[in-house]
Amino acid sequence: MVTKFVNNIMLEGKKSTAFKIFYDAIDIIEEKTKENGLEIWKQALANVTPALEVKSRRIGGATFQIPTELRPERKQSVGMKNLINFSRKRHEKTMAAKLAAEIMAAFKEEGAAFKRKEDTHRMAEANKAFSHFRF
Repeated sequence: MVTKFVNNIMLEGKKSTAFKIFYDAIDIIEEKTKENGLEIWKQALANVTPALEVKSRRIGGATFQIPTELRPERKQSVGMKNLINFSRKRHEKTMAAKLAAEIMAAFKEEGAAFKRKEDTHRMAEANKAFSHFRF
């Protein structure tokens, strides 16, 4: 069982609540798959991490969707944000169960967060003709 305590005291705040939700989700994943939950988390995050994003830019009275590359730090944070946002929309009972379900779906290259990455890449590919408008 993976549980984090700060100096053997579990504090009740936003950060400790987030830690508890995450580690409970990892425990749920380990129970269901009988594998290392953190390795599944790393692979799921790699599966939903986008390489490109599409930004709107107004040029000469028209708005173009311009594909741009993401910095490595931003790639990871966008992937985490997508996992969290789409896990909130799932229909499981607790947030830990919702997050665990979305992580397992992302690990299998399924789920809403993985679909968001695929849609973003597809949109960037369709608009690559406008990539010369980069700032």
